[in-house]
Amino acid sequence: MEKRSITAEVPTAPRMPEDPARLVPELAEVSAALFRLTGNGSVPRTTISLVQLRAGQIVGSTYLTVLHTGFLRKAGESQERITSVASWWDSPYFTAAERAALALVEAVLQPSAGGERVSDELYARAAEHYPGKALATLMLAIGQVNFFVPVALIAKPVPGRSFSEPWN
Repeated sequence: MEKRSITAEVPTAPRMPEDPARLVPELAEVSAALFRLTGNGSVPRTTISLVQLRAGQIVGSTYLTVLHTGFLRKAGESQERITSVASWWDSPYFTAAERAALALVEAVLQPSAGGERVSDELYARAAEHYPGKALATLMLAIGQVNFFVPVALIAKPVPGRSFSEPWN
């Protein structure tokens, strides 16, 4: 994997010059539907943002990590909780339900040397905290952030700007 030199200047414009939503107008409709779906109230919005922040960290997207950090700050989350998402497994700042959600996103996004990514044990642990609709919502929240991973990694919107702002 090619890495940027630590002395290289970071671009201040997105890599892709055109707004993907203008090129593919259906994107706005899909995005809005996914946001409504994950906002159905069965999983706290904070938990969804924690999971999506962790996804951004795992895939190495500064845009996604800054975006979801901003959502968590606006929700009033402490700096300790936001910062320790990267090392959630030994952090005292998360509930058992949040830990199950964070373990689930890691299992989905990281290869497993031992076979199945989401083990029966992990599924059972998540199901203890998230009944039916909530577990389905959590699963789809992981899918939601993964839907936008290619946009974040290929088009490279500028971190700290809204999703459409770099193209306005």
